Amino acid sequence: MTEAESDAVIDDIIAKAWGDEAFRARLLADPAAILRDEGIDLPVGALVQVLEDTATSQTLVLPMRPLDLAEDALEGVAGVLSTVCYDSFMQWP
Repeated sequence: MTEAESDAVIDDIIAKAWGDEAFRARLLADPAAILRDEGIDLPVGALVQVLEDTATSQTLVLPMRPLDLAEDALEGVAGVLSTVCYDSFMQWP
């Protein structure tokens, strides 16, 4: 599965969790099982956490540093990611 396909599956999982309380509860209780059920390949023993934002609590995820990027390329990537994060936080209620 490509990264774009994985992203689309995750988008579908999020949409389903917003509309189906039972699915949301299962996702919060056992996210790895839900991801596998939806076709996402996870390494054996992978820990997956789902954190739910609320009106008073916002989650900022610090992604793992890409292993294949040169040190001087990291600054450019960080600028793009910070713009995405900033835009997300600006839409926070």
